[in-house]
Amino acid sequence: MWDENKVRIVDVADALGLSTATVSNVLHGKTKKISDSTVRRVQEKLNAMGYIPNMAATLLAQNNSRIIGVVINDHTKYEGHVLEDPFVSAAVNALTDEIEKAGYFMMIKKTTQIMDTIAFASMWNMEGMIILGFCADEYHDLRDRIRIPFVVYDGFFENDRNICNLLIDDRDGGRQVGVYLKEKHCEKVLCIADNRLLPDYARYEGLCEGMGKTADFWEIPMQKEERRLFYEKRKKDFSEYGAVFAVSDYYAVELMYFLIEIGYRVPDDIWMIGFDGLSLGKNAKPELASVSQNVMVRAEKAMQYIKKMKADKDYSVTEIIPVSFIPGKSCGYIGEENA
Repeated sequence: MWDENKVRIVDVADALGLSTATVSNVLHGKTKKISDSTVRRVQEKLNAMGYIPNMAATLLAQNNSRIIGVVINDHTKYEGHVLEDPFVSAAVNALTDEIEKAGYFMMIKKTTQIMDTIAFASMWNMEGMIILGFCADEYHDLRDRIRIPFVVYDGFFENDRNICNLLIDDRDGGRQVGVYLKEKHCEKVLCIADNRLLPDYARYEGLCEGMGKTADFWEIPMQKEERRLFYEKRKKDFSEYGAVFAVSDYYAVELMYFLIEIGYRVPDDIWMIGFDGLSLGKNAKPELASVSQNVMVRAEKAMQYIKKMKADKDYSVTEIIPVSFIPGKSCGYIGEENA
């Protein structure tokens, strides 16, 4: 066990076969001429040798802290468990990989107030932030109050500031589902969502476009117990539908298991389709058909844009990332080879 009070730069350098100058430069954030792999090796060795407390203090004193903040809206609908939400956890997992790959540290904050991020970023001298789940006006207000680069996930606003906004093609995802259902002659379709706002309503509009007609829409409660009561009151109504399209895998799997519990057979009696393409749906029984979005691609682009914004303070972009509908057993799909 190393004693952090006795660890010297020369000890770390000798252990890695590097010069003391290289280790010192990493400690002081001077990494422009050092490869990402070497930066990671030095950081890992500093950690293993118990030098991290000293390194953290040094980094925070520099202009280049190498810290990226990930800020998540702790909305009441998550009932205090926002980091357990399948989409949020998948996004954070992907961001962890990309942030570390780029040689940065990640710090997470959940809050209901976007302006809390100002103190958060300042306290830790952050180089950038990635923000999930807030409203359009809040992003503009934050931009007016903070100088560091930040990237937004799913920000539905006119991007006239130096903000990088990463969207997915929600409407086209719904449209792909609608086209599939139309081709399979599924006549009556229900869409469920907990609001009539973007991005969820765009998924519903795309569904209707793909089907060439209007699907039914139920606005379900955000709270789990209230949703169950909502479904209980309407359990006979599900017999009218050939398929249910839920705007998230979480809602799709939850409803699918409820329907199975009360005697419906999925997919024999009713089809179930979700949106996100997460492991939650892939591991469901039956496997959930879903619109798949690539969380790794979005995380990679988030870090690319932070670097571009660091180089150009006026840089701004809104990018829409494509999605793909993946049929599954929950909509009767058994694979082309078995068809």
